[in-house]
Amino acid sequence: MTQGAGRGPEVERTATLRDFRVPAYVNETGPYTRTHPGDTVPPMDEAYPEGYTPTQRDLPVIKRGDTLQVTVEPAPADPQPAAGPGPLYVVGDVHGYLDELLSALREKGLVDADGQWSAGTARLWFLGDFTDRGPDGIGVIDLVMRLSAEAAAAGGYCKALMGNHELLLLGAKRFGDTPVHSGAGTATFQAAWLLNGGQKTDMDRLQDHHLQWMSRLDAVEEVDGHLLIHSDTTAYLDYGDSIEAVNDTVRETITRNDADEVWDLFRKFTKRFSFRDEGGAEAVRSLLDTYGGTRVVHGHSPIPYLLGEVGSEDSEEDDGPSVEGPHIYADGLAIAMDGGVTMAGKLLVQQLPLSG
Repeated sequence: MTQGAGRGPEVERTATLRDFRVPAYVNETGPYTRTHPGDTVPPMDEAYPEGYTPTQRDLPVIKRGDTLQVTVEPAPADPQPAAGPGPLYVVGDVHGYLDELLSALREKGLVDADGQWSAGTARLWFLGDFTDRGPDGIGVIDLVMRLSAEAAAAGGYCKALMGNHELLLLGAKRFGDTPVHSGAGTATFQAAWLLNGGQKTDMDRLQDHHLQWMSRLDAVEEVDGHLLIHSDTTAYLDYGDSIEAVNDTVRETITRNDADEVWDLFRKFTKRFSFRDEGGAEAVRSLLDTYGGTRVVHGHSPIPYLLGEVGSEDSEEDDGPSVEGPHIYADGLAIAMDGGVTMAGKLLVQQLPLSG
């Protein structure tokens, strides 16, 4: 039997914008050995490969001119036959913000006032990253597990994809301080987990059924022409030339319980920004041509960074970034769904398809 949505101790949510602001040393060349006060990170004896970010908390600020913001609205839904599937929804990165998730699901009519599934035959996909940075990652996992059972009983479904933070939490629990050999030298899952927002309360409440659930998540799925993935990277192509092959390879890698293999998987899932700038549309097409679908839907990279709405480390602005909805880019082939809830942005729940 799945568990209920435990909330844990009451935690007042505070904006964590400064967690994502970029200090000057991020742009320095050479090995990454510095971090924020109090952080512990293993020494790195080589420069990071392009796109490598697993032990680097800060994200680069993207200039507004690099992307185009598009106002999007749900496309008019085609009438569904009585026996057909219900409407399709996707959820961006949650990162432990259980209250915000419940509020967003209620707003879309997916759960009732008590947090119970109320959407009948609707189909709901979470794009990964349930834990870290926010106050109640285990409560989020418990909720998703419970809603999966309730939705299935109602004729719909609630499913989830593997995010890089699921791999990070799995690795921190299983391997701890065991050294792993990465493309940037020697590292540990424990250090990377702490640096990237790992919460002691989540680790203390993590149980075997949570680990089993996370380890069985799919990495890729195609639904109604939407190719659903967590990370905006083409690294999925390294794991198979079909959706089934990728999902099987990811699960087999986790099952073998080899720290270096899981670290390499985690490292590749942390890559980002493959779909922006020149060549971004071609990168998206490489995934669509291989796995099917007409549009990629992803989380992972916060929309405020894609839009250049986040200030520098020296900025004194206290207001969070403005995110109204998903961001369509890469010649209309990609939809970004991470609204930046960890930086006082917005937790996005969106019905598909989108026009625009």
